[in-house]
Amino acid sequence: MTGVKDDVPGGRELLRVEGVTKSFPGVRALDGVDLSLRAGEVHVLLGENGAGKSTLIKMLSGAHRPDAGRILAATGDHGPDGAADGPREVHIRSAQDAERLGIATIYQEFNLVPGLTVAENIFLGRQPRTALGLVDRKTMRTRAAALLRRVRLDVSPDTPVAALGIARLQMVEIAKALSLEARVLIMDEPTAVLTSEEVGTLFTIVRELRASGVGVIFITHHLDEIGVLGDRVTVLRDGRSVGEVPAGTDEDELIRLMVGRDIAEQYPRERPEEPGAPLLRVRGLTRHGAKGAKGAPARPVFEDITFEVRAGEVVGLAGLVGAGRTEIARAIFGADRYDAGTVEVDGRELARGDVRAAMRAGLGLVPEDRKGQGLVLDASLQDNLTLARLDRDLRGGLVDRGGQRRAAAEVARQLKVRMSGLGQSTRTLSGGNQQKIVIGKWLLAETRLLILDEPTRGIDVGAKVEIYQLINELTAAGCAVLMISSDLPEVLGMSDRVLVMAQGRLAGELPAGQATQDAVMELAVQSPKPAVPRPAAASADGIPHPDDPRQSAMEGSDD
Repeated sequence: MTGVKDDVPGGRELLRVEGVTKSFPGVRALDGVDLSLRAGEVHVLLGENGAGKSTLIKMLSGAHRPDAGRILAATGDHGPDGAADGPREVHIRSAQDAERLGIATIYQEFNLVPGLTVAENIFLGRQPRTALGLVDRKTMRTRAAALLRRVRLDVSPDTPVAALGIARLQMVEIAKALSLEARVLIMDEPTAVLTSEEVGTLFTIVRELRASGVGVIFITHHLDEIGVLGDRVTVLRDGRSVGEVPAGTDEDELIRLMVGRDIAEQYPRERPEEPGAPLLRVRGLTRHGAKGAKGAPARPVFEDITFEVRAGEVVGLAGLVGAGRTEIARAIFGADRYDAGTVEVDGRELARGDVRAAMRAGLGLVPEDRKGQGLVLDASLQDNLTLARLDRDLRGGLVDRGGQRRAAAEVARQLKVRMSGLGQSTRTLSGGNQQKIVIGKWLLAETRLLILDEPTRGIDVGAKVEIYQLINELTAAGCAVLMISSDLPEVLGMSDRVLVMAQGRLAGELPAGQATQDAVMELAVQSPKPAVPRPAAASADGIPHPDDPRQSAMEGSDD
């Protein structure tokens, strides 16, 4: 079979999915999906948000049961000749069933208990016991320490999970899966929160697992990872498996399979001939940092930030992790305080820390954390879409629900939201569709300047292009966009100007024609002088190597 390594222990089939279907009210999530996995291979599962990937892996892990079709798995038993038996039909009704079959799943949303230690989380529900039936904590810590070394995580087994950052939590989840001695490991977007260096460590671990005969189902939106790590790729589209191809398949072909059409241009920015009048003016914006030990002054969170955004343009805000990009966006919108400076919309100064005033002036913020800050997950799609326009939906003190429904239906149609209906819980949508709901909320509020913080993080390539097209429509209508992104090619591809942050200051401004990855990075790594930003000379064109430490520093959030 194409892409399967010949040097693995036998390369026998561990898992097979045949014609599986699954429906939920109003939605057919899976429609005759086929998939197979062999020992010692990495099988990439690819597809847009809402294509059925999550439903499939939840079926393999026992959270859902198929309506039709069957799942076959190797049980680990051996025949009379000593050879391992092949896969046979199984019924996975719970996580315990999956565990007994040697199937472990690492979800994108971590399944850890913050109040417990690393060791307690790794062996939760499976703690080693003494002869008296008590938890053998010494053995548990020793085993946990060995697993942590295996995943290159330098923390004590006694460390509370609540004290760990996102990247380390990911490694704890991997250690937990390894403790199950799984034959099949399912990894759902494991690199979404990791820097380039951490991704390299993860890939080393996955290769070691593959060499030991473990089969890995690897879900990713990063097409550049597929050829580096994968063996085969199964592509899902609209709940169907539409192709199985080698991992070395050209990215354009993978995109065509995923979205059912060719995407001629990845960043389809339609730049204005001449931007309009300034919609947003930020002058001298400053926020002091907390004082250090013994009252020592701390570096400002951001200082003397001055720029403007004109009607019809997209202004990108780039910089290293911790440069202050997200903090500036939240301060402009009134969500966070600032200590000095002014924010003006159409020449009128906004009150500090007043979100309602910012919204009345026509500002909207799509936050970096869409689930925690941009949505009410347990509310309906209609309620989320109309949340920012409640004042205008009041009729005699009562909410005009009919008007809300008509407006929400129109914007959901415009954004091509995949849903069963406006009453559907927002929590049940895929990440890309959730992001569309956040953006749609501001479209209904008739926002004139939209601040987008990491607008396409965790979103597949098809949904990204739809969001880029929406940006074009907004700017063509005379609105403006301030876009923050750690995806540097995205910033360069969609921005008319790029502002570069370094250590809480604006280090420079680059027009689209001069903005290259090298030019942005030269500004981002400098220690900026206290000066008003000015256009910087671009360096020679070029793309940093993926292992360039400057490039990896661009990735991640500003948390």
